[in-house]
Amino acid sequence: MPWLLIGAITVVVLLAVGVIGFALMREGEVSAWRPSDDNRDPSLAIPGIVTGQYAGQQHVTAQQRVAYDRSPPFGGPHDAYWAACTGVVYPTPVRTENMVHSLEHGAVWIAYDPARVQGPGVQALAGRVQGQDYTMMSPYPGLDRPIALQSWGHELKVDDPNDPRIDQFIQSLRQNQYQYPEVGASCDALGPGYFDPDNPPPFDPSPPPPDAVTMDGRGAAAGNGG
Repeated sequence: MPWLLIGAITVVVLLAVGVIGFALMREGEVSAWRPSDDNRDPSLAIPGIVTGQYAGQQHVTAQQRVAYDRSPPFGGPHDAYWAACTGVVYPTPVRTENMVHSLEHGAVWIAYDPARVQGPGVQALAGRVQGQDYTMMSPYPGLDRPIALQSWGHELKVDDPNDPRIDQFIQSLRQNQYQYPEVGASCDALGPGYFDPDNPPPFDPSPPPPDAVTMDGRGAAAGNGG
């Protein structure tokens, strides 16, 4: 009997079964977080998810602030021009009102506290963003948790850059057509004079002034943009 040949064939078959089994398992894991007509918001199964309802198309000017109800916000009035969300990893904190507009376009925003997430942690988060359209990432000083993920109407805060819920959030909500107001809107920046990703407007950590736009849109001054 050609025992060596039989043994080699057995090994090959077992390896093939293992590879196929792993692929099917992985596909099942991804499918569980993929939105569909039957499951329009898979993120609701993620432990710790927070949701809210916000009206779209409420624009403020570059000189206005919004008195947001969350930090970071994940909906509400926002700048007339969106931040570039084409897999951009911003090295410095960016004006919140621009970032929120990108959420209205279907983007996921990963924010992190630079005092608590550094080096390998930042790299682990950036690896989920770079080259991925409709994602963006920026430092956000003063976060109450090390990491916060935002999409329109959704938030998840975690402590560990390797938390599996981060990928579940992104798979569930990035360009989830059922969950954001402006389906089909671009994530490309409009360019210098509008929003310049190489020189974005800076984050303002100070409390909003008395004349800040409220969450119901009072005081908003609609401008151009999408």
